[in-house]
Parts: sequence; structure tokens; C-alpha cells
Amino acid sequence: MPKSVPSPSEVQATYAATLFDEWIGLGLRDVVVCPGSRSTPLALACAARPELRVHVRIDERSAGFFAIGRALESHVPVAIVVTSGTAAAELHASVAEASQADVPLLVLTADRPPELHGVGAPQTIDQHELFGDMVRLFEDPGTARLKDSLTWRELARRLWSRAAQRDEECSRPGPVHLNAAFIEPLVADPLALPEPLVPTSPTRAGVVDVAGLEDLRVLCVAGHGVSSQMVDDCLSMNWAVIGDATSLGTISYFDSLLRDANFAGRVRPDVVVRLGGMPASRPLQERLREWRVRTIGFDGAGFVSDPDRLVTDRRRGVPDPSREPKADGEYVRLWSEASTQVGEWLSGLDREDDRSHEMSVARCVVDVSSRRGVPLVIGSSMPVRDVEWWTPPRTSPTYSNRGVNGIDGVVSTTLGVAVGSRAIGLVGDITMLHDVSALVDGFGEAHGSCALVVADNRGGGIFSFLAQRAAVDDARFEQLFATPRAHDLVGIAHAFGHEAVRVAALSQLRAALDAALDRSGLSVIVVDVPTRDENVRLHDEWNENVKGILEGIR
Repeated sequence: MPKSVPSPSEVQATYAATLFDEWIGLGLRDVVVCPGSRSTPLALACAARPELRVHVRIDERSAGFFAIGRALESHVPVAIVVTSGTAAAELHASVAEASQADVPLLVLTADRPPELHGVGAPQTIDQHELFGDMVRLFEDPGTARLKDSLTWRELARRLWSRAAQRDEECSRPGPVHLNAAFIEPLVADPLALPEPLVPTSPTRAGVVDVAGLEDLRVLCVAGHGVSSQMVDDCLSMNWAVIGDATSLGTISYFDSLLRDANFAGRVRPDVVVRLGGMPASRPLQERLREWRVRTIGFDGAGFVSDPDRLVTDRRRGVPDPSREPKADGEYVRLWSEASTQVGEWLSGLDREDDRSHEMSVARCVVDVSSRRGVPLVIGSSMPVRDVEWWTPPRTSPTYSNRGVNGIDGVVSTTLGVAVGSRAIGLVGDITMLHDVSALVDGFGEAHGSCALVVADNRGGGIFSFLAQRAAVDDARFEQLFATPRAHDLVGIAHAFGHEAVRVAALSQLRAALDAALDRSGLSVIVVDVPTRDENVRLHDEWNENVKGILEGIR
């Protein structure tokens, strides 16, 4: 005889199934699951749905960044399911990155019920508002009750809308957090689900008319979050567009150009337009502070970074090229001519010099990414700078964890981007070691092709460009900042069952990249590059050569 009253276990199984049913209807396709007991209702609910691609990863920290990679590639929220306690806390770094970089995540942490808090129950911490203001929305509805079943779909839709920036209360996409309490027994079959809700239409910010820029010298600085269409629109208005490593189709080599004081004076703009995040270039930041011209920030590409508080006008949406008259075309020509001259010189070096150093490796990786139409994921520290400063315009989707600018989880993010397709990652040796747990699962049960290029300069190369290098003696600098590690990177990759090779020349790197992209799975390509001090010298040498080129076109 059937029971007239559902058990609490059946109710919570139905609750979890309803959440995922609603999210699937809204567009959810990827769920990252970490093994755990208390999260069983959520794990079983998503695994039961054939519409979802479930990625199981044993390290929550890696899993969070893997989810970021999937969200970057798919442009829709990705769910991540973890159990209670330190498992939830391990997501802190990825939530911070997703928050700063506007990456939509549904962070689903399981929890003990209220009666098991404060009594020494195992694997129990205070998870209420665990991530603070870094999430766009926090929900802690307690244990599921049948009388609340009509609110479950509303809860799911509210979380999705805030993550995807589809309601008027949230100006930026990003992570949301559901802390879901479950009681034992944790395994049960769901009952019939509540009826779906009536669909709603999202409201989004549109294009904006910008008056008063006709015939002016307009410099547009594009950063994280700017699409190739936005760049094309700005170029169509005769705006000179320079951008960070993730921006496609912008004017290249601006960092080295702006190091020349004479050129910086010649390209002083009348107006600066800001879209998205800030490039890594310090000379650009210095010139913007020096110029101090009218600066218009548009929020249609995401949060406008403004640490120097230079933005004078703030506008909603993105510029509308159909309404805006053309700016000064001669200004664009001035930038383009200088960039073209530097590019021709660098192309000559590519043909003549097969040596692998950090700048030439970046150029080679971008060339292969563009030639083969493969997305590129760039690590922080030197890789993102070398791509921004020394490579031609990117034509394939390019990603970097530039929300918090850390080296956390870059290998995991690269794998997340590559799932079901292909991707190239460019990182340093310390970044690879920092996320070595990503190699444990690799693609897991998913398929894809990922070429991870590791510039092995035996330590943290960025510090050699900072004041610490000159202020601290060599031994202490190596101990505290460069932190070289003697691990065999190829051997580490082999130990986890992945293809790996070490190369010492650009021709070898190109061949290894082509081979890696033609096979499935993760391939690690370790590139020998000069010492960190030699890398600084090479950067200085290239910057001096650019100054010489500019002398010839004045």
C-alpha cells in the first residue's frame, strides 16, 4: 500500500530534481560535480538528466576553475556541486575570480541541517554567506519542505537570472550561491515535479548614442569582456582601439609604442573611451594619468576598471556606431602606421630566428591559435603580458583569468574551455605546478583536445621585472620571489597519463602544437627559454628597437 505522506528524503530528492529541471529549461548544459556524501541529492538529480554534461573532478579548487572555463566558452551559467565543510571553502578562489571577471556560475554547496550545527557534527562549518559580497545572490532556504514546493522553480529562476544578468537588479553577471541543507537518508527517488513557470523575457541594456566626438582624436581602451563586434563597431567610428590580451582585432604593440615619450605626445587623444577591464600595460596606465583627458566609460562590456579614478562620464550599454559621426581618421592612421612598422620588424625576426624565448613563444602560440582557429587561454604574470605586448591581433577567442589576476586554476580553466572542442593554454612553470591537480582528472569522461604550452624559465618570471629584483640580494630573491622548482614537468605530465614533450626551438614548438591539436586528450609541451634575467634584457632590447623604428617614421 503506497504511503500517503512522502518521506523527507523523497521531498528533498524532488526539490533537487526540480531545481535542475528549471535550470535545464533556462539553458543549463554543464554541471561540475565533486564527490561527497551530503551533496548526494544534487549529484543524483543532475546525473539523471541526459541533457546535462556532468564533469566529475575530485579537487574542488580545480573544479571551480574548470567550471569557469566551461562558462567562458559556452557563455551561459555553469553549475558546480560540492559537499559541505572544507569542500565548500575550496571554491573561494574560483568564486573570487568569477565575481571579478563577471563569469556566471551556480555554486551549489550542500550543508548539514540546522540541528547539526554547533554540536560538533563532522564536516560542518558555517556556510551562511560563505562567499560574502562576491556572489550576486545568496540563498539559504533550509531543508526542503513539501509545502514550499511551489517556490522551488522561482528559487532556481532567481538564481539563474542573477548569475546571467537577466534581471534589472543585477548589473553584472557572476556567481550565485545556493546553500542547500539535506537530511539523511540522502538517497531517494523524486516524486512528480511541480509545474513549470511561465517564461519571462529578460531586459538588457542596449546601444547608446554618444554625441560630441565628431572629428576628435578618440582612443578606445578595451579590456576583459569586450567582444570582437564591439571592437569592430568602435573601429568603424574611426576610434583607435587598443586592448588587453583577450581583445580581438585591436591595434597591437601599444605598450612598446607608448614607452616612447615622443610618440606618446603625438598620440595624445582628445577623448578616451573605456570598455571592460584594464590592460596589463603599465606604460598605458602612466600615459592615461599623464594625459588626463575626458574619459567615457561604458558598462555594456562589464565593469569598467578605474583604479586611478580617471573616468569622467559613465554611460549604460555600448556605443552605437549607427548614430555616432566619424572621429578623426588621421589619428587612427597614426597609430596603425606605427603598429604596422613594428609588426613588420617582428615578422622578420620570426622568419630569421628559431630561438625560443618567452616573447617568441607567445608569438608562436598566437600564430598557431589564429591559423587553426583554436581558442587560447593565457596564464597571468608574463604570458598575458607577452601576448598583450608582443603579438599581432588575435583572431581566435582568447581567455585569461584577469578578474583577480592570479595564477590559480589556469590549467583547469584551459581544460574547461577545451571540452568538446580544442584549446591551447600558455602558462609558466610555476602556474602549471600550482594547478597540477588539474592533471589528475584531465578531461575526465569528456572529450577534447588541449595543448598546454609551458614556458619553463624555472621560477616566477614576473618578479624579475619588479623592484624586488634590485632591492633584494640574489639568494633571498630566489628563495622568496622566484621560487624555482626542480621538478621534471614532462615527467609529471607522463605520471598522470598525458602526452608530454620538451622542445627548445620555435620550429619544434610549432610541430608539437600541430601534433597536439590533431590528437585527443591533454598534451603538455614544455619549452626551454632563457634565464629570467636574460628575459628582462630581451624585453629591454626589443623596446629599444621599437624606439628606433619610431625614429624612422616621425
